[in-house]
Amino acid sequence: MTREVAERHDAIAAVAEVFREHGYAGSSLTAITQQTGLGKGSLYHFFPNGKQEMAEAVLEDVSAWFEENVFLALRDSEAPARGIEQMFEAVDRYFRSGERICLLGAFALGDSREPFERVIHRYFSSWTEALAEALLRTGFTAPKAAEMAEEVVVGIQGALVLARSRQDPQVFTRTLQRLRRRIPTIQS
Repeated sequence: MTREVAERHDAIAAVAEVFREHGYAGSSLTAITQQTGLGKGSLYHFFPNGKQEMAEAVLEDVSAWFEENVFLALRDSEAPARGIEQMFEAVDRYFRSGERICLLGAFALGDSREPFERVIHRYFSSWTEALAEALLRTGFTAPKAAEMAEEVVVGIQGALVLARSRQDPQVFTRTLQRLRRRIPTIQS
């Protein structure tokens, strides 16, 4: 039985979970309709250009969430150490303490990456640049800030993969704790 969805954003959230579970290539229109409960008519109403438009909308939605909840805190916080801590808190919430994969990371590694390269590149570049800027404002030198920002983003992404492969979300939690300790300005 199909269900009615009044808002495109609701459809995006439902489709995102299918992509999380099956990846882009494994998410057929049949799988999307079955798992979301949305009929083909509803899907094509919200996404006239089909699965690729669904994926673009999902990736843009994730990117917008990170812009609002992570990158903005890093760039605009008057206390950059607090902005960095807000980043860690938001990342932990978003990835459900290691129980949720990074869709942009999954798309970056998938065979169907090419149509989505621009949004993937922007997401990871925005994150590392915003974090490097915050670290710079805490007193890191420019080279050390860039190095640490890259290390943190790589650590988070790697922890998500390892947590998933081991079916142990604590891997992610422990990694976030270690990464926090690597940044002396935010230690308690």
